Amino acid sequence: MKEGSIQDLANHIPVMSNEILSYLNIVSDGVYIDGTIGPGGHANPILNSLGKHGKLIGIDRDEEALKICRKNFSSSSSQLSLHHTSYNKLDTILSKEGIPCVNGIILDLGLSSNQLNTKQRGFSYRSDGDLDMRFDFSSGEKASDIIKNNNIDKLTKIFQIYGEERFSYRIARSIKEMKEMKSVNHLREAIRRCTPPQNRDRIFARIFQALRIVVNKELEILQDFLLKFADFLSPNGTIAIISYHSLEDRLVKHQYKHLSNISSLKILTKKPLRPTEIEIKTNKRSKSAKLRVARKI
Repeated sequence: MKEGSIQDLANHIPVMSNEILSYLNIVSDGVYIDGTIGPGGHANPILNSLGKHGKLIGIDRDEEALKICRKNFSSSSSQLSLHHTSYNKLDTILSKEGIPCVNGIILDLGLSSNQLNTKQRGFSYRSDGDLDMRFDFSSGEKASDIIKNNNIDKLTKIFQIYGEERFSYRIARSIKEMKEMKSVNHLREAIRRCTPPQNRDRIFARIFQALRIVVNKELEILQDFLLKFADFLSPNGTIAIISYHSLEDRLVKHQYKHLSNISSLKILTKKPLRPTEIEIKTNKRSKSAKLRVARKI
C-alpha cells in the first residue's frame, strides 16, 4: 500500500506496482490519472516513465496525503497536477485541465499505512483514537455519528452488507447499549462483550471496514466512477483497479463485463491478478488485493 512519509515511500513497493506498470505500457507524452494517489506510491514509477510532455493527474480525498505527495514530487511539479477531491469527479477535473481523454487510469482502493497509523482517524482497531474514519476531515459524518444516528436494525444491515459479519445483530445491540461510543476502544469493547474470543480480530476488522465504507460512501463513489470512466479513456487506454473487498471487486467485474459486452472495453485479466507470495510476505496488507485491468476499444 501507499506509505505516509518520504522515508516510508522510499522504502516501500506499492501493491502489484510492476503488474500495473506493465499493463499501462506508459507512453512518454501520455496523460494518466491516479485516482487514489495518496503520498504517491504508484505515482513514482509512472512519473519516472513519463517524458517532459507527459502528465500525471493525481486525485485524493485525503488532504494530508496530498501534502506529502506534493513534497515527495516537488521536482516533477510540471508533470504532476494534484486535486483534493474524489476520483469519481474525473469529468470535472479533466474539464478544468482542458483534457478530453487520458491514456490510462489507476485506482488502488486500499487504505494507506499513514491513514491506518494515524490515531485520530480511527481506521484501525489496534490502537485507541477518535471514532472518525473520514478520508476527508472537512466534510461528512464521523463513524460515531453513523452509530448515533442509526438504530439497531440499520446498524445490523450495515454490518451484514458491508462487513459480511454473522454476529451483526448481536454487535449492533451491544453498541447501542454502550453509554459512550466516541472512541476506538468503546467500539472494541462493545464487540468484545458479545462475540466469541476465537477469530475476534477478524470480527473487529469486518466491523471497522463496514463503518469506514459507509462513512466515506465508498461503494457509491466507485459505482459512479464505473459508469463514466470509459468516456474519458483514449482508444487503447487502460483502466487498472485494485480492490480489497468482495463488494468492490464485484462492482468492477460486472461493469467491465457490461462494457465488454457492448464492445467498449477489452478485458485483459479474465481472472483478477493477486499479489505473489513474495509480495505478501513483504507486505501483509496486500494479501486481499485483486487487480482487474481492461483496455478501451
